Amino acid sequence: MTAMTLLLDIQNPEGFTDIPADAELACWAQAAWQGEGEAGVVVRVVAEAESRELNHSYRAKDCPTNVLSFPYDPPLVPLEDGEADYLGDLVVCQPVMRREAQEQGKTVPQHWAHLLIHGLLHLQGYDHITDAEASEMEALETEILGRLGFPDPYQLSPEEK
Repeated sequence: MTAMTLLLDIQNPEGFTDIPADAELACWAQAAWQGEGEAGVVVRVVAEAESRELNHSYRAKDCPTNVLSFPYDPPLVPLEDGEADYLGDLVVCQPVMRREAQEQGKTVPQHWAHLLIHGLLHLQGYDHITDAEASEMEALETEILGRLGFPDPYQLSPEEK
Protein backbone atom coordinates (compact mmCIF):
# COMPACT_ATOMS: atom_id res chain seq x y z
CA MET A 1 0.00 0.00 0.00
CA THR A 2 1.33 3.43 -0.96
CA ALA A 3 1.68 5.99 1.81
CA MET A 4 -0.35 9.15 1.32
CA THR A 5 1.83 12.17 1.94
CA LEU A 6 1.15 15.81 1.26
CA LEU A 7 4.25 18.01 1.16
CA LEU A 8 3.80 21.69 1.99
CA ASP A 9 5.97 24.59 0.91
CA ILE A 10 4.89 27.42 3.21
CA GLN A 11 5.68 30.92 1.98
CA ASN A 12 5.32 33.90 4.29
CA PRO A 13 6.69 36.90 2.35
CA GLU A 14 5.15 39.42 4.77
CA GLY A 15 6.84 37.76 7.75
CA PHE A 16 3.62 37.25 9.72
CA THR A 17 4.56 35.94 13.16
CA ASP A 18 1.09 34.73 14.13
CA ILE A 19 0.51 31.94 11.62
CA PRO A 20 0.17 28.35 12.82
CA ALA A 21 3.30 26.27 13.15
CA ASP A 22 4.42 24.32 10.09
CA ALA A 23 3.59 21.05 11.88
CA GLU A 24 -0.01 22.19 12.50
CA LEU A 25 -0.47 23.26 8.90
CA ALA A 26 0.99 19.96 7.70
CA CYS A 27 -1.34 17.97 9.98
CA TRP A 28 -4.44 19.84 8.77
CA ALA A 29 -3.38 19.59 5.13
CA GLN A 30 -2.61 15.88 5.43
CA ALA A 31 -6.11 15.30 6.82
CA ALA A 32 -7.60 16.84 3.65
CA TRP A 33 -5.41 14.86 1.22
CA GLN A 34 -7.67 12.42 -0.62
CA GLY A 35 -5.06 11.10 -3.04
CA GLU A 36 -2.48 8.37 -3.08
CA GLY A 37 1.28 8.72 -3.05
CA GLU A 38 3.06 12.01 -2.59
CA ALA A 39 1.85 15.41 -3.70
CA GLY A 40 3.07 18.93 -3.13
CA VAL A 41 1.24 22.17 -2.41
CA VAL A 42 2.46 25.74 -1.95
CA VAL A 43 0.70 27.64 0.84
CA ARG A 44 1.41 31.36 0.52
CA VAL A 45 0.35 33.62 3.40
CA VAL A 46 -0.22 37.16 2.18
CA ALA A 47 -1.44 40.60 3.18
CA GLU A 48 -4.58 42.23 1.79
CA ALA A 49 -2.86 44.01 -1.11
CA GLU A 50 -1.59 40.78 -2.72
CA SER A 51 -4.86 38.97 -2.05
CA ARG A 52 -6.83 41.82 -3.61
CA GLU A 53 -4.56 41.90 -6.66
CA LEU A 54 -4.86 38.13 -7.21
CA ASN A 55 -8.62 38.13 -6.60
CA HIS A 56 -9.01 40.97 -9.11
CA SER A 57 -6.74 39.36 -11.73
CA TYR A 58 -8.19 35.86 -11.54
CA ARG A 59 -11.76 36.33 -10.33
CA ALA A 60 -12.57 39.93 -11.38
CA LYS A 61 -13.36 40.80 -7.76
CA ASP A 62 -11.73 43.98 -6.48
CA CYS A 63 -11.32 43.02 -2.83
CA PRO A 64 -9.09 40.76 -0.75
CA THR A 65 -10.47 37.32 0.10
CA ASN A 66 -9.73 34.66 2.69
CA VAL A 67 -8.32 31.87 0.47
CA LEU A 68 -7.63 31.42 -3.22
CA SER A 69 -6.92 28.06 -4.85
CA PHE A 70 -4.85 27.72 -8.00
CA PRO A 71 -4.94 24.10 -9.21
CA TYR A 72 -1.97 22.94 -11.23
CA ASP A 73 -2.81 21.64 -14.69
CA PRO A 74 -0.02 19.15 -15.37
CA PRO A 75 1.28 18.35 -18.82
CA LEU A 76 0.45 14.94 -20.22
CA VAL A 77 3.86 13.57 -19.27
CA PRO A 78 4.04 10.74 -16.73
CA LEU A 79 5.81 11.38 -13.44
CA GLU A 80 9.25 9.91 -12.96
CA ASP A 81 9.62 7.20 -10.30
CA GLY A 82 9.69 8.82 -6.88
CA GLU A 83 8.55 12.20 -8.22
CA ALA A 84 5.76 13.87 -6.23
CA ASP A 85 2.63 15.11 -7.97
CA TYR A 86 1.94 18.86 -7.66
CA LEU A 87 -1.60 19.92 -6.71
CA GLY A 88 -1.22 23.68 -6.95
CA ASP A 89 -1.07 26.81 -4.81
CA LEU A 90 -3.18 28.13 -1.97
CA VAL A 91 -3.06 31.80 -1.06
CA VAL A 92 -4.35 32.64 2.42
CA CYS A 93 -4.86 36.28 3.36
CA GLN A 94 -3.87 36.44 7.02
CA PRO A 95 -5.65 39.74 7.87
CA VAL A 96 -8.93 38.63 6.23
CA MET A 97 -8.72 35.20 7.88
CA ARG A 98 -8.15 36.74 11.34
CA ARG A 99 -10.98 39.26 10.88
CA GLU A 100 -13.39 36.53 9.75
CA ALA A 101 -12.47 34.30 12.69
CA GLN A 102 -13.30 37.12 15.09
CA GLU A 103 -16.53 38.05 13.27
CA GLN A 104 -17.65 34.40 13.18
CA GLY A 105 -16.75 33.70 16.82
CA LYS A 106 -14.16 31.07 15.84
CA THR A 107 -10.66 30.57 17.12
CA VAL A 108 -7.88 31.50 14.71
CA PRO A 109 -6.61 27.88 14.52
CA GLN A 110 -10.16 26.66 13.83
CA HIS A 111 -10.61 29.09 10.93
CA TRP A 112 -7.08 28.45 9.61
CA ALA A 113 -7.73 24.69 9.56
CA HIS A 114 -11.06 25.22 7.82
CA LEU A 115 -9.66 27.50 5.12
CA LEU A 116 -6.67 25.22 4.50
CA ILE A 117 -8.91 22.16 4.18
CA HIS A 118 -11.41 24.07 2.02
CA GLY A 119 -8.65 25.23 -0.32
CA LEU A 120 -7.06 21.78 -0.53
CA LEU A 121 -10.38 20.22 -1.44
CA HIS A 122 -10.67 22.77 -4.27
CA LEU A 123 -7.21 21.71 -5.49
CA GLN A 124 -8.48 18.13 -5.55
CA GLY A 125 -11.48 18.96 -7.73
CA TYR A 126 -14.20 19.71 -5.20
CA ASP A 127 -16.35 22.79 -5.69
CA HIS A 128 -19.48 24.49 -4.37
CA ILE A 129 -21.04 26.02 -7.46
CA THR A 130 -24.24 23.96 -7.30
CA ASP A 131 -26.20 23.14 -4.13
CA ALA A 132 -25.32 19.44 -4.51
CA GLU A 133 -21.61 20.23 -4.85
CA ALA A 134 -21.76 22.58 -1.87
CA SER A 135 -23.49 19.94 0.28
CA GLU A 136 -20.88 17.32 -0.62
CA MET A 137 -17.93 19.65 -0.04
CA GLU A 138 -19.28 21.06 3.23
CA ALA A 139 -20.00 17.56 4.57
CA LEU A 140 -16.45 16.47 3.77
CA GLU A 141 -14.97 19.61 5.34
CA THR A 142 -17.07 19.08 8.47
CA GLU A 143 -16.05 15.41 8.70
CA ILE A 144 -12.31 16.19 8.29
CA LEU A 145 -12.45 19.04 10.80
CA GLY A 146 -14.34 16.80 13.24
CA ARG A 147 -11.57 14.16 13.03
CA LEU A 148 -9.13 16.93 13.93
CA GLY A 149 -11.23 17.98 16.94
CA PHE A 150 -12.72 21.14 15.43
CA PRO A 151 -16.46 21.95 15.46
CA ASP A 152 -18.66 22.14 12.37
CA PRO A 153 -17.68 25.41 10.62
CA TYR A 154 -21.16 25.72 9.10
CA GLN A 155 -23.06 25.41 12.39
CA LEU A 156 -24.62 28.74 13.24
CA SER A 157 -23.74 30.21 16.60
CA PRO A 158 -26.66 31.10 18.92
CA GLU A 159 -26.13 34.79 17.97
CA GLU A 160 -26.51 33.99 14.24
CA LYS A 161 -29.73 31.92 14.59
